[in-house]
Amino acid sequence: MTFSVNNSPFAGREGKYVTTRHIRDYLFKEAMKDMSLRVSETDSADSYNVAGRGEMHLSILMENMRRAGYEFMVSTPRIIYKEIDGVVCEPIDRAVIDVPQDYVSSVMEKMGYRKGELVEMMPKGDRMHLEFLVPTRGLFGYKTEFLTDTRGEGVLNTIFEKYEPQKGEIQKRFTGSLIAYEDGEATSYGLFNAQDRGVMFIDPATKVYAGMLVGLSPKGDDIVVNVCKKKHLTAIRSAGADETLRLVPPKKMSLEEAIEFIADDELIEITPKSIRLRKRILDNATRMKEKAKLKG
Repeated sequence: MTFSVNNSPFAGREGKYVTTRHIRDYLFKEAMKDMSLRVSETDSADSYNVAGRGEMHLSILMENMRRAGYEFMVSTPRIIYKEIDGVVCEPIDRAVIDVPQDYVSSVMEKMGYRKGELVEMMPKGDRMHLEFLVPTRGLFGYKTEFLTDTRGEGVLNTIFEKYEPQKGEIQKRFTGSLIAYEDGEATSYGLFNAQDRGVMFIDPATKVYAGMLVGLSPKGDDIVVNVCKKKHLTAIRSAGADETLRLVPPKKMSLEEAIEFIADDELIEITPKSIRLRKRILDNATRMKEKAKLKG
């Protein structure tokens, strides 16, 4: 993952250590204590590549940093490729899964999307034991989804198996993001209008900035929403008009869930008080132009 200085509009408000020097010193100090952690410089003076033993290892590092008063941003996790006999290879994990019979089809479908190869299938009473060989990158973001698909009854364990030639493109995420349109404070009226588009991440009165993720869209496309929109007052107000705005409780992302959720063009802003998700390019117009270039 790439660790970098926080450059969001809210930078420096909540953290004690916010500069490049602070982040660099902490990371290289941790790498000296933790032999499984690798920290390296990048082309940018404001960011560092940090390699560890999986998402949990790196999430513990991030949690320790925020508790110590650090403020920073991280990218989506990336696997480390290896060249073997002139062929670029990627790590393959053995995923050992134990689920009730009712959820087998869902697991098989999701593993298929992730280039998983079924190597063992065995019934155990009213449950099914499954083993897959699946690219490590295919498992990014799957654990939370797996628990949802199996209603919390499934058990998933993974262990590194071997390196194999690249398996091709894997669609990691099937949902889009709801993106804040402008800087400001989220209102009940704005959230009420936006919640029809998907699942919200924030409460009313939450401060947001343009380009910040405020929810997820089940349709798979990113949608810009105005959560700061205010209701225009009229001369005639019906009694209890505001009480009719029923807000669905927001989904609060933990650090681990945020790491699993973000796409390649998104970042996590981590401070001692907050975990915010955002687009790399905050300006909506600039981001749309870049997206059009990539498609072209």
